[in-house]
Amino acid sequence: MENFLLSFPLIAKLATNDYVGFTFFVGCMAMMAAAAFFFLSMNSFDKKWRTSILVSGLITFIAAVHYWYMRDYWADFGESPTFFRYVDWILTVPLMCVEFFLILKVAGAKRSLMWRLILLSVIMLVTGYLGEAVYRDAAWIWGLISGIAYFIIVYEIWFGTAKKLAVKAGGAVLQAHKMLCWFVLVGWAIYPLGYMAGTPGWYEGLFGGLSMDVVYNIGDAINKIGFGLVVYNLAVVATEEKA
Repeated sequence: MENFLLSFPLIAKLATNDYVGFTFFVGCMAMMAAAAFFFLSMNSFDKKWRTSILVSGLITFIAAVHYWYMRDYWADFGESPTFFRYVDWILTVPLMCVEFFLILKVAGAKRSLMWRLILLSVIMLVTGYLGEAVYRDAAWIWGLISGIAYFIIVYEIWFGTAKKLAVKAGGAVLQAHKMLCWFVLVGWAIYPLGYMAGTPGWYEGLFGGLSMDVVYNIGDAINKIGFGLVVYNLAVVATEEKA
């Protein structure tokens, strides 16, 4: 029995210079901690903000579970867990888009806005996966399509219906919307760097020396936890103002 158990080690050995493995481990722990924080704080807020906090907790919880698997996959095979990463993104990125709808409901946001952002995010991710994992020889074309969907999202939240609703709501909602917009514009821009670092194309000479997984892992931690903290701060401010 002892030999049987030893054949399934619970902890994979992590080399001191394995920065990819390190970021997977830290990312997993950070997402777990963030998820616990958001879930446990839900009842501290007014009911209309609890769903937003719940979604923040779901985003980081889903990411934590996937990072647990991705960490082990990297430790066992030394390969980028592309499939697991895109499964994570196809669940969490649309939820991040849902956050915009939830905070803008106070200004009369309609579900059509939510579904439009979700659809664009799915197009962005599916085409990104095709370029990174399926049709690598045409990665730049699929990356271009993915980038177009991304920039439509950016336009919608910075200048489109979402921005108009945020201005209408004003106050803490407008400030939170601006912060989320910056996360999408700057934080999400990290991902094209990872894409270009891990796929062949005209850009190889510029980004080929980067570690795709390190870029992705840092981007995930910043964006997913940061998104949740912005929503959390909005809920705190709004609840205090009502009191």
